[in-house]
Amino acid sequence: MILLDILARVFISILALAGFFVAFHIYKEKREKKPLICPMRFDCNAVVNSDYSKFFGIPVEIFGMFYYLAVFLSYIFIAFLPSILPVWFVLIVAFISISAFLFSIYLILIQIFALKTYCSWCLVSAFISTCIFVLTLYAYDFSSLFGLLLK
Repeated sequence: MILLDILARVFISILALAGFFVAFHIYKEKREKKPLICPMRFDCNAVVNSDYSKFFGIPVEIFGMFYYLAVFLSYIFIAFLPSILPVWFVLIVAFISISAFLFSIYLILIQIFALKTYCSWCLVSAFISTCIFVLTLYAYDFSSLFGLLLK
């Protein structure tokens, strides 16, 4: 069982690294003012340059790069040095993963209902975020942690 936990955490790190490169690709193309080419023939430019492409004035892809980098580094530490990390650290990382999953849902809903167009890169990032969320739920038994919080 411990090997499966380590593998899940390593896989989360790999997903986070992939997510970082997706967010970085969007960032780089926007910064260089190049048209973002969508592999699925969606209108990525309309999405990544829309009014919804910033959150609190910060481009969403920058949030994505920081999120994915933080998850990557955190899960490398969690996978290989779990005994030196306090429980609250794992809770914070899990909370961030849950928040990113919910934010991804929000951004997909924006694409569906407000923009009525899609970005393949954004959907890939949302998929990666969802996988990280699901694997986070798998990798930890949060019932005991919630019991500690309720005491």
